[in-house]
Amino acid sequence: MSFESIKIGKYTIEKPIVQGGMGVGISWDQLAGSVSKEGGLGVISAVGTGYYQNKEFAKKLVADRPLSEANFYSKEGLEALVKNARKICGDKPLAANILYAINDYGRVVKDACEAGIDIIITGAGLPTNMPEFTEGYPDVALVPIVSSAKALKLICRRWEKRYNRLPDAVILEGPKSGGHQGFTYEQCLMEEYQLENLVAPVVEEAKNWGDMPVIAAGGIWDKKDIEEMMALGAKGVQMGTRFIGTYECDAHANFKKVLLDSTEDSIKLMSSPVGYPARGVVTNLTHLVEKREGPDIKCISNCVAPCNRGEEAKVVGFCIADRLSDAYEGNLETGLFFSGTNGYKLDKIISVKELMDKLTEGE
Repeated sequence: MSFESIKIGKYTIEKPIVQGGMGVGISWDQLAGSVSKEGGLGVISAVGTGYYQNKEFAKKLVADRPLSEANFYSKEGLEALVKNARKICGDKPLAANILYAINDYGRVVKDACEAGIDIIITGAGLPTNMPEFTEGYPDVALVPIVSSAKALKLICRRWEKRYNRLPDAVILEGPKSGGHQGFTYEQCLMEEYQLENLVAPVVEEAKNWGDMPVIAAGGIWDKKDIEEMMALGAKGVQMGTRFIGTYECDAHANFKKVLLDSTEDSIKLMSSPVGYPARGVVTNLTHLVEKREGPDIKCISNCVAPCNRGEEAKVVGFCIADRLSDAYEGNLETGLFFSGTNGYKLDKIISVKELMDKLTEGE
């Protein structure tokens, strides 16, 4: 089976593979630029751009961390990321992943538009007002992430009524993805919430709103998985964890090693200050948090609204901004290393080109 290209807004993605947005600093200019260059859709994570290039773009630091959302989500950092990704992929479609739960969401969306991003992807909440922040940028395609047909219906209804527009594509993410889930702990394990059982209802719902392409995500690993999703009606797939196993991935070598050394049993769901369960590798941080001996929680960066200035971080035992940035910097003692359920399958590092060839032509 050969895969057809997909259209997202005015952009044609030659190979229907979207690289998942992974922050802090796991999918930045090198990875996103390389995936777009190879015909997929490269996605820059907008999380923690103040850490880019050794915090060069964070105007104010406290305890060597970007102070407040203005510096954690650095406009200049995002501009530099897009510019440097473009040096790799040229004018091929390039996306940014901007979480709805972040502080300063609207401003960061505008920053991405001004930086020249073609497509904006948003999950971690229902982005019912997403089009509001792209006014004046009609060519920027908008792609929400949902976990059900009901969520897609709600978004389409709101967007059509308020903004007279609809999503250009939708990503349906099942509960096997890395990072934050759009499900409760219990739902993550229930049969009816598994990706293969969610695709058909979302495809049917999409038909009611102009038949936008549905992109399936969460636990997809190889060409066979992609073919299974296409057979269910998806037009493309999103994959995050597998791209960590590439030379071009912006993650620290220690991050890649954590995944290479992981086992099926070491990848687990955990609590998060964002209010959703999150999936990652059990590491030293996990054990520290369990014993309530984790690093101090100071809420320097004020990263996500649901955390309520560190209140939720204190409940779960860690600051997500600090721990994800520690992982980006390769700190094995206090880093938080997100992974999808299949992360343990990574056994070697290969190039993005080789991975894209494997995914489209077979192992």
